[in-house]
Amino acid sequence: MLTHAHEASPPARAVVLGSRGFVGSSLLRQFESAGWSTLGISSEDIDLTGDGATDALASIVQGDDVLVFVSALTPDRGRDALTLEKNIRMARVVADALARQPVGHLVYIGTDAVYADDAYLVRESSCASPSSLHGAMHLTREVILADACRVAGAPVALLRPSLLYGAGDTHNGYGPNRFLRQAIAGETITLFGEGEEQRDHVFIDDVARLVAAVVERGSTGVLNVATGTSPSFRDVAETVVDLVGAGTVQGSPRQNPVAHRHFDIAAGYEAFPTFAWTRLRDGLEEMLAAWRTST
Repeated sequence: MLTHAHEASPPARAVVLGSRGFVGSSLLRQFESAGWSTLGISSEDIDLTGDGATDALASIVQGDDVLVFVSALTPDRGRDALTLEKNIRMARVVADALARQPVGHLVYIGTDAVYADDAYLVRESSCASPSSLHGAMHLTREVILADACRVAGAPVALLRPSLLYGAGDTHNGYGPNRFLRQAIAGETITLFGEGEEQRDHVFIDDVARLVAAVVERGSTGVLNVATGTSPSFRDVAETVVDLVGAGTVQGSPRQNPVAHRHFDIAAGYEAFPTFAWTRLRDGLEEMLAAWRTST
């Protein structure tokens, strides 16, 4: 769970590493809307897998910065060992840069995939035992970054979001993002099995608001980013079809066992008692409106 260092106050500067991605760009918009001093760093500015990345990053960050590290090669870019190695290389670059130039606070955005696929009621105290290379990569990065911050004397917050959705997501992963695209196109949404799996879906704007709250309080520790509500994928698909007024939903032969994921979010409520999560239907409505406005 999280421990707050102080009352809410804006950071001297919030630096977002991975600022052009789905999550990073949302964070940057949230920070800028709050009137903070910000700096976005994308792979076009610094290639964290390339030569000279450590020097480049260390020359940019400052001692009173909050560094929000969200840059990663996502599963749609590869699920193999080579992708894992590149992602760990990124974390090593950040760790080495912090050794040269510590920051005031590090916030790392990881994933709930650090827990086993069959972990059911997940808490921050649950054993981190990833079932995939993607989860193993994020857990390894957490360890690397936590150790680097310990040596540098920099506080660190490790955030583990569940499945994210929202306008601007280009990953097209199974779930709300893909379902909405298919329904808008009038296509059939094909579920894995009958869509029985129950998962926690988090609206991207909520992630941005929560990360901002962590930054403002100088929070340290581990927090799962989840709403505490886990509808089935069929429920999500049928809600999407109802909102769009188009598309159909069908099942398919099941290839893998059903695995549900529910979260105990008591630690989140304790850290931020007044934080309110966006209901799935409301988030989907906002997402649909954003897409219709952009087309």
